[in-house]
Amino acid sequence: MCGIIGYVGSRQAMPILLNGLKRMEYRGYDSAGISIIKDHELHCLKRSGKINGFEKALQKHPFDGTTGIAHTRWATHGAPSVINAHPHSDCKGRLSLVHNGIIENYQALKKELSDQGHLFKTETDTEVLVHLIEEFWDKNTSLEEAIRLALSQVKGTYGIALISTENPDVIYVARSGSPLVLGISQGENFVASDVAALISHTKEVTYLDDGEMAVLSADAIQVKTITDKPVSKKVEKIGFDLEKIEKSGYDHFMLKEIMEQPKTIADTMRGRLLENEGTAKLGGIEHDFESLLYARRLLLTACGTSWHAALLGEYMLEEYLRIPTEVEYASEFRYRNPILDRDTVVIVLSQSGETADTLAAIREAKKRGAKVYGVCNVVGSSIARATDAGVYLHVGPEIGVASTKAFTSQVAVLGLITLFLARKKSMPQKQGKRIVEEMKKLPEKIARILEHNSLIREIAEEYQKKTNFLYLGRGYNFPVALEGALKLKEISYVHAEGYPAAEMKHGPIALIDENMPVVFIAMQDSSYDKIISNIQEVRARKGCVIAIATEGDENINQHADHVVYVPEAPECLEPILTSIPLQLLAYHIAVLRGCDVDQPRNLAKSVTVE
Repeated sequence: MCGIIGYVGSRQAMPILLNGLKRMEYRGYDSAGISIIKDHELHCLKRSGKINGFEKALQKHPFDGTTGIAHTRWATHGAPSVINAHPHSDCKGRLSLVHNGIIENYQALKKELSDQGHLFKTETDTEVLVHLIEEFWDKNTSLEEAIRLALSQVKGTYGIALISTENPDVIYVARSGSPLVLGISQGENFVASDVAALISHTKEVTYLDDGEMAVLSADAIQVKTITDKPVSKKVEKIGFDLEKIEKSGYDHFMLKEIMEQPKTIADTMRGRLLENEGTAKLGGIEHDFESLLYARRLLLTACGTSWHAALLGEYMLEEYLRIPTEVEYASEFRYRNPILDRDTVVIVLSQSGETADTLAAIREAKKRGAKVYGVCNVVGSSIARATDAGVYLHVGPEIGVASTKAFTSQVAVLGLITLFLARKKSMPQKQGKRIVEEMKKLPEKIARILEHNSLIREIAEEYQKKTNFLYLGRGYNFPVALEGALKLKEISYVHAEGYPAAEMKHGPIALIDENMPVVFIAMQDSSYDKIISNIQEVRARKGCVIAIATEGDENINQHADHVVYVPEAPECLEPILTSIPLQLLAYHIAVLRGCDVDQPRNLAKSVTVE
């Protein structure tokens, strides 16, 4: 969730580190800090709040030096404050450490270290780790060995970077459960928790795996396991350029990413649709599809927006494959003692590929003998490496904390997987060709929906001061209602709930009055007549109705206060279209309310702690 950036080379470290922190602002944070070595002394500055305030403080107190580390913190242990911000130091001021993750046994370690004379200044779990390294280092071990011994005592997750006054031209890094990527360049090297922090400086990277540590100098990177075994790492190329993480003239990353969806859906499907055969080509699972095809049961697991995409996957897979499919919250998965066996196949979804709860679900599923497939966006991510096979989204970096383009592409990928497997199983070629034809039309249809942006902003202006919203849908559009409500909650801080439309009369209808806007996804599909009845129930209680409806449906105007039209599509593909007006509605309400759209309070893009 937090951001780590480190540099060692011949250039001044401060501007490089500051730029890296800015590139990772989208991840979510509440404080920032930097530590640079000059003349064998550590120079450190920490501030709570946003990067712009931190930058102003650095301009008043600039640091020289060519080796340094920096960090943005998202508070777990201890309130957001200057004292709790990273980096943290040892008793003698020789070490400076930044850390992502959670040290679960920090209290026991802290008591033991306090008894040995260590003095603690913060409420954080991280400070315990730097003192533990100090304790081992003081026993005449090398610093590298002290780090190794300290990490062997730690329970929990970590991605760390450490610098020392005794070894001023070296950065020590290690990971277990929290991502770190090493950037490689001529005469300088980098470490970061996100490739976005490195893209300005290099495109050559290597990813640390769990249980690995590295020693970075200006001219070399040595990677070993925590148990001191050398590791040979593959050097990879970053698959996007700087333009992908710029706003490109938009006011917010979220708006840019909403508007990119005609292209991102096309990119997700590019080279994967075989029109003549009426099927999909998915290189990531084609070599290993039998487990999916012949599974007795499928289990999809994810968190947040990805969980809503998984619900849509359940609908598709059951309808077209007739395989019993369930959806689990990844955060509850391993605590619920789930029923898993070798005939159950697990599919995990994550935009970042680093979601801690989802990684824990993967480990639990594998421990119980299940095959695990992944659907994620970030190439080289932990989930991509931990799963047996999978499919990438190919939507490029998603910077806005509230997921938009990744969600629609997750649904598209689940549609591709369903089509691929259904054609292998029993779907006739003619039906497959119809679905392929409809999928190819999606980018153009999305572009038509985006033309309603001004209309949706006008609707937002009317309802921006409302404090409660209800979102209702049926069938495939019930998960869309959940997702629409989540978007509004995430970025505008307005309370909103999503329900199956038929469930409204079993409780939520008690909330409806003239102050309650109700958003209906009311497409002309198999549940159209039923949802019109639900709209009438709301209107009878003076509720305000905003309808997402099928183009050409004139009947809906007599039932709704506002209508946003979307093109017709097969029911299984409707959510890709119907979710987009809800993204825009949430965006405009948040902007009108003066909210920080790209970095909503208390949220982080990549949730790497439990």
